[in-house]
Amino acid sequence: MNLEPAIAAPPRPASSLEEAEAESRIFVASQWQLIWWKFRKHRLAVISAVVVALIYLVALFAEFLAPYDPNHYAANYTYAPPHMINVFYNGRFVGPYLFGYKDEIDPQSFSRIFTEDHSHRIFLGLFVQGDPYKLWGIFPSRLHLFGPVDPNERIYLLGADHLGNDLLSRLIYGTRISMSIGLVGVAFSLILGIILGGISGYYGGRIDELIQRVIDFLRSMPTIPLWLGIAAAVPSNWPPLQVYFAITLILSLIGWTGLARVVRGRFLSLREEDFVMAARLDGASERRIIFRHMVPSFLSHIIASVTLAIPAMILGETALSFLGLGLQPPVVSWGVLLQDAQNVRAVATAPWLLIPAFAVVITVLAMNFLGDGLRDAADPYGR
Repeated sequence: MNLEPAIAAPPRPASSLEEAEAESRIFVASQWQLIWWKFRKHRLAVISAVVVALIYLVALFAEFLAPYDPNHYAANYTYAPPHMINVFYNGRFVGPYLFGYKDEIDPQSFSRIFTEDHSHRIFLGLFVQGDPYKLWGIFPSRLHLFGPVDPNERIYLLGADHLGNDLLSRLIYGTRISMSIGLVGVAFSLILGIILGGISGYYGGRIDELIQRVIDFLRSMPTIPLWLGIAAAVPSNWPPLQVYFAITLILSLIGWTGLARVVRGRFLSLREEDFVMAARLDGASERRIIFRHMVPSFLSHIIASVTLAIPAMILGETALSFLGLGLQPPVVSWGVLLQDAQNVRAVATAPWLLIPAFAVVITVLAMNFLGDGLRDAADPYGR
């Protein structure tokens, strides 16, 4: 009889146990869980997602966040420089405030020169009363997130334009127009891209040939001249709302080709897959096969493509409005605001007029980084 003690198996390292547990989670995880796990490892994409979410929150609550009505001008404050916020006065903390302006005319250039009036302090507060507005055009209110405690005072945290309008308020209101054009335009492009790209990839043959030649024709034309030609056809006497939808439609009719190519390629690779064949043998209609089985299988790729297409829509609207062929005042968008920066003398006098350009750059970069992160996460098993 063997009386030697049995040799126990060595304990498994904690790291290998964690790896095995992680692998087991991956095997049973859904596609969206895999996408989320990979996306959150992309630090830059996560930061960009937060930035994009904040920008859309600004667009959603523009009336509440803007200290003034965007078209409320003050002739005495044309090209007023940005105010500097202070919190200390004579060495003690008194809360946020700024000094008012006093202006004088330069005898040589006859331009207005602003200097701080240290005898006039303007205190700032949160949730203050100001210009009346209707939130989303429905709820009347006078409450603003921040502004001067005295509603009769004027502050210019980002300076003023040639009419004395508050640039910060106009920038906030412009966020709504520019960002919504990106969403609405991509929505139209998404519909056209999925329908035409899906028909092209699923049926093939002459239909595929015809759609692809149309796409080649649109993609071969220079973008800016095409925008200029179509935008010039918009009647000048249309109201701003009609012009808004016309510009959105123009950008959509040009921007659907890239998504259609992506959808066509995916349909060509999926139409011979086993699950599609099984759906056909089961008697499913072609419409059900396309929208119930094929489109959801690469929905993550569509989301990534849409995210990357939004910056192009924003830049398109900005370019058209900047050239004077897109949206026009009294509509406020980033492109309309940049019209004031066309004059070199105006920019030299008031360099803060270029601030909307920085808003465009930050938004486009954030959307591109977010799209890159979603595109990488759309292939959760890739490296």
